[in-house]
Amino acid sequence: MFNSSPCFALKKAKRSGLKVYFKIKQKTVLYAGKYFGAKELFAYRSEVEVMKIIMLGAPGAGKGTQAKKIAEKYSIPHISTGDIFRANIKNGTELGKKAKTYMDQGLLVPDELVVDLVVDRVNQDDCANGYVLDGFPRTIPQAEALDEIAHIDCALSLEVADDVIEKRMTGRRVCLRCGATYHVEANPPRVKDVCDICGDKLVIRSDDQAEVVRHRLETYHEQTEPLKGYYEAQGKLKSIDGAQGITATEKFAVEALGL
Repeated sequence: MFNSSPCFALKKAKRSGLKVYFKIKQKTVLYAGKYFGAKELFAYRSEVEVMKIIMLGAPGAGKGTQAKKIAEKYSIPHISTGDIFRANIKNGTELGKKAKTYMDQGLLVPDELVVDLVVDRVNQDDCANGYVLDGFPRTIPQAEALDEIAHIDCALSLEVADDVIEKRMTGRRVCLRCGATYHVEANPPRVKDVCDICGDKLVIRSDDQAEVVRHRLETYHEQTEPLKGYYEAQGKLKSIDGAQGITATEKFAVEALGL
């Protein structure tokens, strides 16, 4: 009755002020007392299937950038684990307090607590029509825990070679005063190491130091990259070239998702 592909084609429905994304139905469907022809949208909310997307890729591959673009384009929330941690800590929630005890000690937040935080977030009202997860899951156990509480439709992997990522990240420069960011090749300041906006000195973040970048890539290949095989076995993996710039990558992402 429906296209069973995990990364199904979706279209925007704007009827009676409703702005949601519905799976395309292949035969006539009834909506608001009217029948619509082939490829029309199935509009009963009780039968709507939503788009839940996971972003995969190495640090520096552009997951956050593309997740934001997909979320904005299709009116579903972009959910990053960093944002979840900060929001819960700021609001003083019980989960936030638990996470803070680990973070204050420089310890990794346990998988069980990370999963609880994510579950709490995706159960909020704005996730009713889907979401884009960025930074979770990072490990196979986290992915298995996620499968217990959500049906993920598509895992979108941005493929970028390590040498390209290292060049991207080590070339970044930031202004600590105003927050402006630059790249020595892709987006250089007018004056070397000087912020165009406020004139303050530009610096390299500790996370962008070459040794740190290499260590982060090693951790990714060891712990997170196996997720590609996990989702490929479920028929949910879509891999795209993430090395061709933001605009080209966005185009590849939209095509891969069938949106």
